[in-house]
Amino acid sequence: MSERQACEFYLVRYVPDPVKNEFVNIGVVLREAAGGAAAVRFTRDWMRVRCADPDADTAMLEALEAEMRQRLAEQDGKPLLAIIEDSFSNLIQMTEAKGCLAENMTAELEQLMRLYVEPRKERARQTVSGRQGIVRRMRSSFEKAGVWDLMWKRIPAAQYTRPGDPLKVDCGYRPNGVVRMFHAVSLLGDVEMAKVLAFSAPALRAGVERAEKAELELTAIVEPLRDGEGAIGEDAGPYRFGVETMEAQQIRVLTVSDLERVAETARRELRV
Repeated sequence: MSERQACEFYLVRYVPDPVKNEFVNIGVVLREAAGGAAAVRFTRDWMRVRCADPDADTAMLEALEAEMRQRLAEQDGKPLLAIIEDSFSNLIQMTEAKGCLAENMTAELEQLMRLYVEPRKERARQTVSGRQGIVRRMRSSFEKAGVWDLMWKRIPAAQYTRPGDPLKVDCGYRPNGVVRMFHAVSLLGDVEMAKVLAFSAPALRAGVERAEKAELELTAIVEPLRDGEGAIGEDAGPYRFGVETMEAQQIRVLTVSDLERVAETARRELRV
């Protein structure tokens, strides 16, 4: 058996109402007790945060995770608490350090996330469906390719179209003379997002060309028409309508099964 390493961990908490002292655990910071290796991981499921605070800025929280990871890589991580206190007041808090023994930092971080952060599943086979499920799979694919922290997130369409446009495109990046943007669109039962994206595409494309001096390649990531148990059936009509509506506005439509290839392309273009 390999020797277990003495470590300490901190829980990162989102506190929407400090007066009530109600909080949601959103992440874990794990570091060797003697200094050296350190890691941070935030949740990928913001459902509990949104239940506590419907107006929560999850894009800001994702950006905080990336900043904390960068600072841990650059130094010993001791200033993290002070940085959080200075930047977020009481909205983001870290608990006091607790000790643990770890054979492997990655495995220990996963275990701490399961114990303290991720919601318990009611069923072992429970999955996240709809647009949120596509978003999570999209992020996971880009993370595995090592490019997620280099990408734009929650891109405000208003900066390319006109003030007041509420659309925020999930993510994107710019390799050379083209801007690639990706947005999760669920076509099962409700194709409203497909219509919204199709309506926004011409103005978004013109705005990117004007502001970035680049072409826009807009990609919608959707569920496959067939699942593991066969055809979707009654949803096939709306599904095809959604695909055709987006493609009519020059939106590239790919399914979640294409994400590995898309992420690999991003890895090459961003030279990771």
